[in-house]
Amino acid sequence: MSTKKHTKYTIPGAQHSTRGFAIAAPPGDGRAAAFRVGSRATSGGGWVSWFAPVAWLQRSALWLLVGILASTAGASSAGRANPFFAFDNGVGREAKWTAEQQAETLARLGFAGIGYTGVTDLAARQAAFRAKGLKIFNLYVAVYVDRPVAYDPELTAALPQLAGTGTVLWLTVQGRSPNDDRAVALVRELADAASKHGVKIALYPHKGFFIATAEDALRVLPRIDRSNVGLTINLCHELAAGHADRMDAIVQACAKHLTLVSINGADRTGGWPELIRPLGEGNFDVARFLTSLDRIGYTGPIGLQCYNLKTPPEEHLAKSIATWKSDLPHQR
Repeated sequence: MSTKKHTKYTIPGAQHSTRGFAIAAPPGDGRAAAFRVGSRATSGGGWVSWFAPVAWLQRSALWLLVGILASTAGASSAGRANPFFAFDNGVGREAKWTAEQQAETLARLGFAGIGYTGVTDLAARQAAFRAKGLKIFNLYVAVYVDRPVAYDPELTAALPQLAGTGTVLWLTVQGRSPNDDRAVALVRELADAASKHGVKIALYPHKGFFIATAEDALRVLPRIDRSNVGLTINLCHELAAGHADRMDAIVQACAKHLTLVSINGADRTGGWPELIRPLGEGNFDVARFLTSLDRIGYTGPIGLQCYNLKTPPEEHLAKSIATWKSDLPHQR
């Protein structure tokens, strides 16, 4: 019986925040060899191993193959496919941060970009985020079903600037009306104007508005009947509507129309201080909500709602993105 010991090697640069890698390779005359790549999740899930035969390989070729496998394994645990952006209400909006300050902060923390309110200073904002390799994912805008002037004329004037950017109009529908007719007509009007520039619209449900929940948006979408109009699931507004126990079903119902999603830490019930918290706080199961999105194959952007958080922006943003990267379910 051979008493030869296997030699353990480590792979330079193959460490990951949630996984480690090691190689065990038996020395010998090179006629037959095997190597094992092991990966163990820090949650204690144990080693996952696989073996591949290596015959008559030079050492350089072996290490090349090992490097490829380590890189592949690392990519599979690299995180969620969804781009993760922050609402501007958590990135110094009230403190009047410049677009350059906002872009620099988000780039340094690892966010993919921002969601802005309105179309003010759009060109300057676009330039600031482009310079950091980040994206403006959406512009939060409104139509009013009970006003003679239903929306800001600057909105349609800004549409040419959005062509080719992928920026979505995050559209709230506000006001009071006895039926859906006015809402449908207004959204169609904007959708037709936006489509000329390749711009999409995502209805933004908001507590107390004409469209208050994702199911309200689902009600009007068939009548709007525009291919560039979808909807958003806003976690905090669904919780405000008492939907904590229905989120799996809501995700399933919205699957075909889902354009954007927003999340945050939250309790299952309460007012805005309880329903909008940094990720990692609160008793609502955000991980389960994200798993529901995974089941329907949603890989689109996810935004971080930060309304009325009292801690400094860099503090709560850092807490949330750390939770996003390490504690929430990763797609496979």
